[in-house]
Amino acid sequence: MQRWIAVLLLTLVGGLAASAAEKDRGATILKDVQPAGTTDTKEKKNQQYDFIFEGSGNHYTCRSSPKNSVKAVDFVVGSDVKYEIDGEKGKLKTTAGKQVKCTVVRVEKITGAKQ
Repeated sequence: MQRWIAVLLLTLVGGLAASAAEKDRGATILKDVQPAGTTDTKEKKNQQYDFIFEGSGNHYTCRSSPKNSVKAVDFVVGSDVKYEIDGEKGKLKTTAGKQVKCTVVRVEKITGAKQ
């Protein structure tokens, strides 16, 4: 019985360590902002945006939710932003304090990037 409990605990600790490794944060420059999707239904009444930036050797595309309103003018292309990535959940924050939560929809390895 004690062995099973030990195996279960080791499995849980290993799973937590693996999920913690996915977290990434830092500062970067916002490469692009593009509108995504349509606002044709009641569920999608706010325009979605794709935020494109680079961090930790990856090129990310992170999409805002149609449930939350985002002002595109708050996120100026070429400006500094802080980012947080936790699995497929992301968050961007401008130097002016404007923040958007988004879902990572694409990750591309930057070729030639130093690890």
